[in-house]
Amino acid sequence: MAITAALVKDLRDRTGAGMMDAKKALTETDGDMEAAIDWLRTKGLAKAAKKSDRTAAEGLVAVQVKDGRGVAVEVNSETDFVGKNADFQAMVASFATAAMGVNSVEELKSAHVNGKTVEEVLTEKIATIGENMSVRRMSVIEGETVVSYVHNAAADGMGKIGVLVAMKGGNDAFGRQVAMHIAAANPASLSQADLDPAVVEKEKNVQMEIARESGKPEAVIEKMIVGRMQKFMAEVTLLGQAFVVNPDLTVEAAAKEAGVEITGFLRLEVGEGIVVEKEDFAAEVAKVGRG
Repeated sequence: MAITAALVKDLRDRTGAGMMDAKKALTETDGDMEAAIDWLRTKGLAKAAKKSDRTAAEGLVAVQVKDGRGVAVEVNSETDFVGKNADFQAMVASFATAAMGVNSVEELKSAHVNGKTVEEVLTEKIATIGENMSVRRMSVIEGETVVSYVHNAAADGMGKIGVLVAMKGGNDAFGRQVAMHIAAANPASLSQADLDPAVVEKEKNVQMEIARESGKPEAVIEKMIVGRMQKFMAEVTLLGQAFVVNPDLTVEAAAKEAGVEITGFLRLEVGEGIVVEKEDFAAEVAKVGRG
């Protein structure tokens, strides 16, 4: 029978499966809805979809570097336990390898790993492991030299925080120290020129209000703001921060001593920005009771 868009939508609504999976299930079963649902279940696709409303805020960040190009990929899971699973780690590593040839998460999901797309591999793993998972972010950086560092490593090249540093000049040991600094200090940008103007303006307004509370004349306040904004820039920009390895030097000064120029960096931390809603047990029981 003809597989209509309405039939595909009905199957998607009933199972939560993706459009292409729903269409394939109906094609394989000659449009038989119940058989298509069973087909999706046997493939683990309907089971995976049912987990899609659960928050995946744990997982791993994997990094890879080759020929002046570095990639970092964040793959999330629901629990930290899964991040220690060897099969999950192998999957994340394969995604990072695939990411070397693409430039966005969308492209990565369509990239192939052992004959299957990343999205298909992920869906199968969801069904096997039994947790919601997602390929959440990937970032790319290029440079004359790119150095990587992973904090809280769970396996080779993957952990809770992944950092990549691009430099002009070859000093991998120094680059690794800078990457470790970035993991710990979490700078907002490379330099003042790269900092979001909105962030700068917001901080300046806050500092103006604080200064005005002192009741000092505007001329004095203006001078105070200059000093406070300089301090702010030193705290949030990588080149302006005191180098953790030698706090007497800024990162910029340390780079000059090492004979390199830092041209960029990226830092991905697992679950960064994800809001996990938690409900206490009593409230959960009460909700069930009301239902």
